[in-house]
Parts: sequence; C-alpha cells; structure tokens
Amino acid sequence: MVLFDYIFAAIPMLGLLIFVHEFGHFIVAKLCGVRVLKFSIGFGSPIGFGNFRLRWLRGGTEYVIAWVPFGGFVRMLGEQLPGDEGEIGLVPEDARPDEFLESKPVWQKIAITLAGPAMNLALPIVIFMLMLWAGIPKTTAVIGMVERGSPAEMAGLRPGDRILSVNREPVHWWADVRRKIEASLGSDLDLGVARGSDEFDVRIPLGSRSVLDEFGEVEAIGWVGVDSRRLPALLGVPDPASPGARAGLRSGDRVVAVAGQPVEDWADFRTAYARLVEGEALLEVAAGVESDAPERSVAVPSLGTVSALGVISATVLISHVQEDTPAEAAGLQAGDLILEVNGRPAGSFRTFADTVRSSGGASIRIAYARDGAVTEVDVTPVLREVPGPFGIDGMQEEVLQVGIAHAMATLPGELGMDRERNPLVAFPRAVRLTGENIALLLRGLGKLLTFEVSADQVRGPITIIQIARKSLDVGWQAYLSMMIFISINLGVLNLLPIPVLDGGSLLIYAIEGVKRSPISFRTREYVQQLGFMMLVMLMGLAFWNDLSTQWFKFVAWLSTEL
Repeated sequence: MVLFDYIFAAIPMLGLLIFVHEFGHFIVAKLCGVRVLKFSIGFGSPIGFGNFRLRWLRGGTEYVIAWVPFGGFVRMLGEQLPGDEGEIGLVPEDARPDEFLESKPVWQKIAITLAGPAMNLALPIVIFMLMLWAGIPKTTAVIGMVERGSPAEMAGLRPGDRILSVNREPVHWWADVRRKIEASLGSDLDLGVARGSDEFDVRIPLGSRSVLDEFGEVEAIGWVGVDSRRLPALLGVPDPASPGARAGLRSGDRVVAVAGQPVEDWADFRTAYARLVEGEALLEVAAGVESDAPERSVAVPSLGTVSALGVISATVLISHVQEDTPAEAAGLQAGDLILEVNGRPAGSFRTFADTVRSSGGASIRIAYARDGAVTEVDVTPVLREVPGPFGIDGMQEEVLQVGIAHAMATLPGELGMDRERNPLVAFPRAVRLTGENIALLLRGLGKLLTFEVSADQVRGPITIIQIARKSLDVGWQAYLSMMIFISINLGVLNLLPIPVLDGGSLLIYAIEGVKRSPISFRTREYVQQLGFMMLVMLMGLAFWNDLSTQWFKFVAWLSTEL
C-alpha cells in the first residue's frame, strides 16, 4: 500500500514532466520536416506482457511507454543516441534526404534541441495560471502581531491594522509586505494603514536583523516587528508582586475567556480586558496551549491595560530543555520566560530563533524571568541536526541551536483567495513567478559550482519520488509547487553545456554555425562519450546521495540486531 502511494504520487508528476520535454523536441522536429522514428516515455522495453505492449506505430513514428520512468527520448532520422547503438543506421525505405536531422540548417537544429528545455520552463507558467484561475489561499496584509519593543509598536501599529501600501506601493498580500520591508534596508518605512474605517500614513524608523537565506548564509534584512501570524493569549507574568501574579496568574496560563467572553488570541484578550469596568472580573485560564488542558477561574482587578495588570505575551516561554545542550549547561529550565536577547526584547520566537541561527556560533546574552527574579546568562549556540524539507531521510540540515523548545504556537493570520481569471493579467504574473524560481535555481547552481553548497545536496530520482509523495500529503498546492520546481530544474539543467544533454548539443550546433561546417563524426563521437561519462558520474553521485542514508540506517539496524 505504501509503495502504491509513492507510485501514485510520483509517476504522474514524472510522466508529465518527461512528456512535456520530449513533446517539445517532437513537435518542433515535425514542424521542421524531420522524421521522428521513435517517441519514448521512459527507457527500456515497452510496458506490457506477451503481445500486449504500450507501443503504437503511427505515421512512421513508434510511440512507446517504457518500464523505466526516469527519462525519455525522441529519436530522429539520422540521430545517434548513446546506449541505442543497435538502432543506429536504420533508415526506412521511404525516407527522403530532406527528412534527416543533419540535412537541416543550424537554426532548425538549435530550435529542435532548445524546444525540450523550453517546454519545461513554459510548463510552470501554465501551472501558475491554472492555480491562479482556481485560486491560491494566501495570507492577507493584516497585522497579526506587533513585537514588544519593536519600531512598529513605537509607531502605534496594532494587531488588526491592514497595511495598504509600503513606500507608496500598494500591497494586498502579506508576502508582498514582508518582501518590501525586508528589501528596504537603510531607510525609513512609509506605510499606508487602515484601522476600521480610518486610513492614515505611518513613518517607521526601519530596523534590521540577521537571518539565514535559502542557502544557509547570513544576510541582513529590514525589520519593523510585525507579522501576519497571531499570538495566542498565553501569559507571561515576570513580576510576582504584580496585580496579576497576586491574583493567581502564572506564566504559561492561556486566557480562554474574559468575563464570560471567549478570546481567541492575544489581541482579543487585550481588547476584552481593556473594556472591563472598574472592580474585579473573572478570567477563565488553562495551563498551557493544549486545547484539552483543564481550566480554572481567576478573579483579577480591572486596571485598564494588561501592562498595568503586570502580564505580557509569553512569546518565548520554555517548555522543554534538551539534554546536553548549551541551554542546559547555562541552567535554563522549563517554565523560564525569556525577556531579552542581546539587550533587545524577545518579541517573537521567530526573531529569537533567527538571532540564534545567524549568530555564527557567537555567544548570545539571554535575560529570563524565573520565580520573580530576572537572570542573565550567556549561551553559545552549537550546530545541531534538524529535519529537512518534508522530513525526508537524508535531507537533514545543520543549524545553530541552543536546545530549547517553546510553548508558544502562533495562530494563522487572516486568509484570502488570490484568484485571477483574466489571462492578460495572469500571464505576466505567472511569468514573473517562474522567473523568480529560475533565478533562485541559478543562484543555487552557482553556489554548487563554487563549492559554497555541498555536493551532498545533489539528489536523484529516489528523493524526487519521496518529495512527490510527501508534497501530495500536504495538499495539491504543495504538489503543484514541487512539480513547478522540478520542471524548472529539468529545463535549466538540460541547458548546461554538457555533451549528451541538450545544452551540449546546442553548443555543438553553435560551433558548427560559427565554422559553417559540421563537426566530424569522430569528434562528435568523442564528445558524446565524454558527456556520457560525465552524466553517469553525476547520476552516480545523485543515486549515492539518495541511497547512502538508507544504507547507513540499514547498517545501524543490522549492528543492533547482531
């Protein structure tokens, strides 16, 4: 059953990507008048048993769906394919001289070769347009949290405010807000904000913080301390002499209701408490964030603001300290409330985690509250292995950590549906999104070639199958996103100037165009052999990276059994 799940997820994805690539070669070859002898999806013999085979002969072309699904090919008249020597030289009796590939001008050869990768790069545009037609769930530009002590808090922004523009540029989705803020280093930020029916402009002194980019490198980004995700009504009570502590509130309490009015997040709690009249009111609180935690009632004085009550949002409340970690060595314990990191308020766990991960291994200073006392300790992060994308074995990553788990689980922000059914608008958006993914891949290839990214990151079909299966578990949007990513990979990698790949053929045709004569058969044969060896080595590396983790796990299991 598990095997069927992997087949169900991977075969349609790989089959479509291979078909699109080979169909590009096929259709342009037909348009250029080149006879196509064979169109194969997969390698090896046709799928089937006995006389029943997935093989058809139409118009002089043999169409095949083969057993091995990791590739495909289009064999044109006069073309030589590595590993297909048995068919080289076969020429149909009715073949005309102008149907041979080598009879065509260089520009047509280039067009035929370029068509495969081009189709792989065009497919994401089509998928993006279909996704936009159906609608993509996205987080709207509504502020869910404002970090304590941040520039946004100083400027008076509140949860629930809707950001209309960033530096005079209209925004609708939170991804646009985040991208524009992070790219605005070195200048103040002008925000257009809507609060209820009122609209106003806010200028915020732009801060910065260090984060890790997609390739694990430290970079500085613009920061004002807002996020779309919401804080649950989880309390931090650092001062045991505060009115809230004297009433019986404790760090880690989650407010469920205020005077009988249910609250969902921190903003709801703060608003509901501020509306209380003078006197006392009952808070229904639960210990921790678990939905089934037992509740109790606490009578608290009505003081107008939660700060007067002496409670703060428990943004970094330690729920667990892992053994043999820097946090344990520094004396941190479950229940400690982290207040500051390197002298700045711990406004969110995300900011705290970014500070740790981008520290470069340098010591960070943490101030935390425990039993009414505030203590400062120095903690030096260490590299620890964490699960990689989709939790796939072998794709683990090493990041700097101190070894704590936090009790705060943020809540999702306001969701909307990004839907665009006007093709004149959807097409340029799809092209832009595809271009951004291509640029990201090219950056990764550049870092791989300069050894900034380890060759361990090169993966083969086994990992692709696992990714397809795991992404389908997440949902169709994740599945289509991975299809887009893999299609772009196929398109770009096939354009690399490696013999046997399309990019190698393009280079040969370009040389022939410059010298105005074909390359000799012997030279072409040597180049193809070299390219085939390079491709085998690359595939061997990818398969080794795919299999090594499973092999090491098997050896570890075997050693324990023996």
